[in-house]
Amino acid sequence: MSNRRTLTIGGLLVGVGLGGFFDGIVLHQILQWHHLLSNTSRYPANTVAGLEANTLADGLFHAATWVATLVGVQMIWHATRDSRAAWSTRAFLGMLLAGWGLFNFVEGLVDHQILGLHHVNETAPKSQWPAWDYGFLLIGGVGFLVVGAVLARRPVAGTASGVGDRE
Repeated sequence: MSNRRTLTIGGLLVGVGLGGFFDGIVLHQILQWHHLLSNTSRYPANTVAGLEANTLADGLFHAATWVATLVGVQMIWHATRDSRAAWSTRAFLGMLLAGWGLFNFVEGLVDHQILGLHHVNETAPKSQWPAWDYGFLLIGGVGFLVVGAVLARRPVAGTASGVGDRE
């Protein structure tokens, strides 16, 4: 695999991991808007057994985001050990944001829309849940992904592209 491709995939994976950590830490734990399985009748978060199942699911979710982050960091480390590899700060931040957006889009589409495992803000009135879910998909998903891709692709002055060029 080329260094450029390794950097791109590594940056996306770190972004996916950071997006997952933000979701799990901020939305699950700090704000307590939802848990991974909190919209399921089998694991309601308002019972001890349901909360135990949701805490386990949240922990497995965090473990997966940790693995994605670790693999991404390893890929970036490996690619940058080659002295010919270069990456602009803008491209790096763009790939992180694109990865975060990719995480938000896939997680929002699969967990919120297709499987209905939970909704973004289950503390809001139920009539507002679709607005929170679609806002998450559009802004946090598509928006982050597009802005990140533009940042990563935008050339640094005097270079051909952002990915693979030092700033």
